[in-house]
Amino acid sequence: MSKRVSLRTMVKRRRTELGMTQAALAQKVGVTKQYITMLERGKHRTPSLPTLRKLAKALGVPVTELLG
Repeated sequence: MSKRVSLRTMVKRRRTELGMTQAALAQKVGVTKQYITMLERGKHRTPSLPTLRKLAKALGVPVTELLG
């Protein structure tokens, strides 16, 4: 049985793998750097579906991968 990875962990891990800063990811997604920071810290847990799609595209992963 595989352990489910949280959205915050997945976003930070993938962003880091890509060598992308929070600011660069925020710009690609169309949100603020503070939004990405809050997302990675688990303070913002439920992005809208359009934002989730943009995150997935910017990180080069399917939406389902972000959802664990």
